[in-house]
Amino acid sequence: MIDQLTVLLTNRPGTLKSMVDVLARAKVQIHALSIDDSADFGIVRLICDRPDYAVDQLRKTGFTTSTTKVLAVEVDNVPGGLAAVLTRLASVELNIMYAYTCPLNGRAIDIISVAGDPVNVKLSQAHLPQLTQEDFA
Repeated sequence: MIDQLTVLLTNRPGTLKSMVDVLARAKVQIHALSIDDSADFGIVRLICDRPDYAVDQLRKTGFTTSTTKVLAVEVDNVPGGLAAVLTRLASVELNIMYAYTCPLNGRAIDIISVAGDPVNVKLSQAHLPQLTQEDFA
C-alpha cells in the first residue's frame, strides 16, 4: 500500500491554487488528485512522489493534512479492466470506500481505499500486484 495525502481546504476561490503552489515551490510531483466538496470545505486526496515532505511543507504553511494508506494497482486499460480488479477485491470481502485513477509512465493506475479486517491478509489473498511508494518517486 502507498501513502495518500488528505488535505482539508476552505471552500473559497484560490485555496486549491495556494495548496498546489506550496507543493510546486517544494518541487513535489503530484501524480493523482481527487477533490470532493461540501458547502464548507473541500477534501483533496493526492498521491505524490514525496508524501512525508509534502505533509511537512503543507503543515508549515497552515494546511490541515493527514496521511492514509491506500491500494495502488495497475489496471489493464481495456473494457473490463477495473471489473477484474474489483472482482478480486470482492472475492476476499474487501469493501471499496472510494477510488480514483491516474496515469503513471503510460500505465493506468487505480488508487483504491479498501476496508475489511485484516486488510493486509485479504489483499494478499486477492493476489493483486500492488505498486509501492517507490513506484511514485
